[in-house]
Amino acid sequence: MAAAATAAEDVPATQREEPVRDDAAVETAEEAKEPAEADITELCRDMFSKMATYLTGELTATSEDYKLLENMNKLTSLKYLEMKDIAINISRNLKDLNQKYAGLQPYLDQINVIEEQVAALEQAAYKLDAYSKKLEAKYKKLEKR
Repeated sequence: MAAAATAAEDVPATQREEPVRDDAAVETAEEAKEPAEADITELCRDMFSKMATYLTGELTATSEDYKLLENMNKLTSLKYLEMKDIAINISRNLKDLNQKYAGLQPYLDQINVIEEQVAALEQAAYKLDAYSKKLEAKYKKLEKR
């Protein structure tokens, strides 16, 4: 390095100027060849180990979240299948009830007709009762004379 500095002094200033380099971006061969200190190497290994543990934890958590979603989707699917079966059974039972109701409709109509006839008969019985009371009153009145 001393020889290079002496040689640089012998060269005129205009020839000595080298293009300006950004020292932060360019490493010299000496810097790259220097062995890393033992504690820096150990710290790097420790950092990479901890980063691997962290990333493994993150990926495991994400994987568990997806497993949970998958289980929830399966349970929801089963619940919807059960609800579908229940709805089909309800529909089938409703059709059966409608058919039975249709079969009973003539009898229900007859019951309504009988109910109307009973109501008319009841009114006739009240009228007959009132008429018989009037007749009884007239009979008693005639009997007293």
